[in-house]
Amino acid sequence: MTTDSTDSWFDPDSTTFGDRVTGARERSGMSQTDLAKRLGVKLKTLKAWENDLSEPRANKLSMMAGMLNVSLLWLLSGEGEGPGGPEMGELSSDVMEMLTEIRDIRAQMTRSTDRLGRLEKTLRAKLREEAGE
Repeated sequence: MTTDSTDSWFDPDSTTFGDRVTGARERSGMSQTDLAKRLGVKLKTLKAWENDLSEPRANKLSMMAGMLNVSLLWLLSGEGEGPGGPEMGELSSDVMEMLTEIRDIRAQMTRSTDRLGRLEKTLRAKLREEAGE
């Protein structure tokens, strides 16, 4: 694949959201199963996103951008910071492992934050219920 064909693959005028997710995932070296697992979604959900049958919620979209090392704007519109170029492939395996671990930790933190938010909401509702409101 030449640089020109790589650039046109990610061109905002010729790609869909699903194309960009697929391309960034492949550039990052992740399988669909890996990305789905890291995002905490079912494989069929990720496949639906990549096939433009549905779109993720904001929190999953944000997590995905971080894991794929692209900007949120790029995932949505094709404009902004897209997947890293060939220089990403020149990084040592140790560096790539650390980057992967950082992305995994970020995803875990996001999931924990979402879980905490749901728990707080449930607690507030229970407290109001018990107070008779």
